[in-house]
Amino acid sequence: MHFGTIRKGPRNLITDVEGISVGNAEDAAARTGVTVVLPAPRANIGGDIRGGGPGTRETDLLDPSCLVDAADAVVLSGGSSWGLEAASGAAAWLGARGRGYRVGSSPLVSPIVPAAILFDLANGGDKSWGEQPPYAALGRAACEAAGAEFRLGNVGAGLGATAGQYKGGLGSASAVAANGFTVGALVAANPFGSAVVPGAARFWAAPFEMDGEFGGLGWPQGQGVAAFDPLAGSKAAPEPGGNTSIGVVATDADLTPAECRRLAIMAQDGLARAIRPVHAPVDGDAIFVLATARLPLGPAPRHVAVASLGAMAADCVARAVARALWEAETLGETRAFRDIHGL
Repeated sequence: MHFGTIRKGPRNLITDVEGISVGNAEDAAARTGVTVVLPAPRANIGGDIRGGGPGTRETDLLDPSCLVDAADAVVLSGGSSWGLEAASGAAAWLGARGRGYRVGSSPLVSPIVPAAILFDLANGGDKSWGEQPPYAALGRAACEAAGAEFRLGNVGAGLGATAGQYKGGLGSASAVAANGFTVGALVAANPFGSAVVPGAARFWAAPFEMDGEFGGLGWPQGQGVAAFDPLAGSKAAPEPGGNTSIGVVATDADLTPAECRRLAIMAQDGLARAIRPVHAPVDGDAIFVLATARLPLGPAPRHVAVASLGAMAADCVARAVARALWEAETLGETRAFRDIHGL
């Protein structure tokens, strides 16, 4: 099965996948936030974790051998371990609306809300919340705000993010194949490594850019990638578990949970294309995949179609990382890409 020429979706957001909405909520004083991805109806899910310091919730059910194969939402949050409570807020919001996994004749549902967190505790925000961290409330607020249109950069889980020595943020990108399949990615970029080529106002993801979506700056001439110091542009003093890029990929293909997991594994390559180094011991890189199953893969060998979708997913993830930095704004002492390079 050939997918043909690939183009951006009309929004160039993950919400170009029909049935997907995104909501963001922030605590500006704490310099942290939450992003919620809502499929309607619930969607098959898979996931993959590559970083050495992850923080996640409900990832055991991502094993295709487990009973539950679909999710009602995916939550991405700042706040390190505190941020996992954002999924509880989202689950409460969903449950109150009867959205969740129903067992037998029980009148109650159990919302399935996998989640991942990033570390933004050292960004200068006021984290003196005591016994009342803001994340459950932010999870509910993000659900309330969900829609097809949303901003990028210093929003949601990307508000307090840093990316190497640059301000990180929330990024998204989409791709539509000539045969009609759509893939979209959403990434909260907070890596230890750098998304920027050392000594140049260029992104590692430049070869995958579409229509100048992150400045059209191109690729630097001269040295190949392997010639650069691997830590050039990375954080000066990384702490264990102190970073992470977390994201969601969505597609309208009718993927099984096992195929969703394969797509997540392939989508992680997008982080490798956009960040150097990546999947480090201090990162917690996690990618979830949601499949809305609105389009059948058809009679052609499914593995060929899944391979094509995986390639599209990896490209979208790489583009989303660069868009996160391109759209980010300086926050406190952490300067944004465009401010540093006068763009």
